Amino acid sequence: MTPRLADRLASARRTRFVGRQDEIQMFQAALRVKEPPFQALYLFGPGGVGKTTLLREFGTIAEQHDARVLYLDARNLEPSPYGFMAALSALLGIGADESPFEALSAGRQKSVLLIDTYELLCPLENWIRDDFLPEIPDNILVVLAGREPPAKEWLSDPGWQTLLRVISLRNLAPEEGRDYLKRRNIPDSQIAAVLDFTHGHPLALSLVADSFDQRSDQQFKPEAAPDMVKTLLEQFVQKVPGPAHRAALEASAMVRVTTESILAAMLNLADPTVAATASDLGAQTANELFEWLRGLSFVESRPDGLIPHDLARDALIADVRWRNPDWYQELHRRARNYYLKQLQSVKGVAQQLVLFDYIFLHRDNPVVRPFFEWASGGTLLADQIKIAEIPALAGIVARWEGEDSADLAAGWMQAQPEGTLVLRDSETVPAGLMTMVRLDRATAKQIAADPGTRASMKYLNKHAPLRAGEAATVFRFWMSRDTYQQVSPAQSVVFVNAVRHYLSTPGLAFTFFPVADADFWQGVFDYADLHRIPEADYEVDGKKIAVYGHDWRVVPPLRWLTLLAERETAASPQEVTPSATTSLIVLSRSEFDSALHDALRDYSRPHRLRENPLLRSRMVIERTGATATSEERMSALQALLREAVELPQVSPREAKLYRAVQYTYLKPAMTQELAAEALDVPFSTYRRHLKAGMIRVLDYLWQKEIGAGGR
Repeated sequence: MTPRLADRLASARRTRFVGRQDEIQMFQAALRVKEPPFQALYLFGPGGVGKTTLLREFGTIAEQHDARVLYLDARNLEPSPYGFMAALSALLGIGADESPFEALSAGRQKSVLLIDTYELLCPLENWIRDDFLPEIPDNILVVLAGREPPAKEWLSDPGWQTLLRVISLRNLAPEEGRDYLKRRNIPDSQIAAVLDFTHGHPLALSLVADSFDQRSDQQFKPEAAPDMVKTLLEQFVQKVPGPAHRAALEASAMVRVTTESILAAMLNLADPTVAATASDLGAQTANELFEWLRGLSFVESRPDGLIPHDLARDALIADVRWRNPDWYQELHRRARNYYLKQLQSVKGVAQQLVLFDYIFLHRDNPVVRPFFEWASGGTLLADQIKIAEIPALAGIVARWEGEDSADLAAGWMQAQPEGTLVLRDSETVPAGLMTMVRLDRATAKQIAADPGTRASMKYLNKHAPLRAGEAATVFRFWMSRDTYQQVSPAQSVVFVNAVRHYLSTPGLAFTFFPVADADFWQGVFDYADLHRIPEADYEVDGKKIAVYGHDWRVVPPLRWLTLLAERETAASPQEVTPSATTSLIVLSRSEFDSALHDALRDYSRPHRLRENPLLRSRMVIERTGATATSEERMSALQALLREAVELPQVSPREAKLYRAVQYTYLKPAMTQELAAEALDVPFSTYRRHLKAGMIRVLDYLWQKEIGAGGR
């Protein structure tokens, strides 16, 4: 017999088929026995995940077992009982007046009925389940494949609970994806990048392989292939009802977990139950959009919210960044502002999760992405140390850094137990640790005994001495129990809690971050504005440790967060530097007090206030932003002075002290004698009040300047 084209097509498809071994074994086992453990197999999964490919493989396997294969694609039939039966009759080769059920029973040959694109038969589902399937002979094995999971009626029926098997079809495993790419002759140097983008999604793998067939020498970059992204999006989102739904999709792709609250914030819906007022969003509420998202086949519902399929997320983000970069930046800004508000209202584990959400906004940056375990970062908890755990934690340090380091770690854990976080998972042994040493709380003897803290303190004393009330931290020991300082869930939790420390430590002036591999971390630390400090490097037990650091007086935490956001959304992140904006000035306490006296004296004389160094102080820049004009900074300084002098909620006695400062400096027409008269106190009493009031004003603003007055 002359070979058919169909045979060549089947052979080519099988050559490229990889994975799905569990599903195939289940199907083969059902074919081998007279009474299979199930009568119907229900496959579901998002578009492009390989349902049709697996059905074809099932067909080939069935033929190898001498079973008759009947394949129906719902796209090619009318969704009615008549249309369905007519299509089945055509497959069986019988006339319209003959019964398909009798034809299926003839000869008692084992048969397999494969129904593809089953979601299009939704109007027929009750009929198929309750009328059609019960009438077919028991030698027929039925496989249904669609995008949606089975309706609850399948799962609540005691009969179908026994005779139905449900499989949620997911992406190929990394080794399966690698196998496929090798079969398609993708260069080894490109496989990691392709797997990182596709997440093992079969259609995406196929599209990328097709692109390499056209240009085998290319460097894979999904953002440079909008047609590929468009094809993937069409598979995930066949039809979007309107602009609001498109915006909701793009918002859900940007954030780690979508809730109604963040959806409302990102789409400018003031309340989840109130209809949108923005003309481009129509009249949908956040609740309606959330429920629509929940119903999509590629969106997973979890206790904490909605999470889109990884590839759908990446395709949506790549599309919106290419198609509408301004809208991408706006969504990024709204999500960032939402998380910043959340950070101010939560603590503990909840704050850790919010920080994961915040950092997740940076996952698309090619510098940041490789250095976080995005999927599993939230599975570890950072907990306070128990004194009984010190030996076990010191043992982890000894394993990776030696016995001398273990002794030093145990000493710091005992001296500053509040500075050690234990990383916990389901195991009884801690998954890792993070020991933060506060130099401002340590004695000179303790600092000198540790080469790491000694080197950091020496650098501070030489280049950035601590001022009164300021803090400095060395992240002295941080590691995973099993992987040390490699990228891992434990390392991700360490970095998140470092950010927590930056944002929540009053008066934080400087932090030091030691690493065993300086070159490995350089790119992501540069992105995070942590600078290499060779002078602070040290060695213990023959192990050399490199140190990075950040001066929080120069780039304070809130400005730092803004800097990271600017780098994430910028076309050229490396060009976004703190030096491109107003640089801060670091004043000693005496210099600060002198400048503040001058500022009060010149409060109503802007031409002189313009030269005051406080215009470049931390408290002013944090209020105005680093790009503010000189006039805006002068206004901010004047506002800070007024707030300090007119502090509310003070005792009547203290109020007299503040009024003395107010009448002296904020009412410039008065002499000190007139101020004493207006306050109705003797001049000597007025002078005492003025001196005491100035001390309070200076202290209040100094606490703001060093970041000890709250963030």
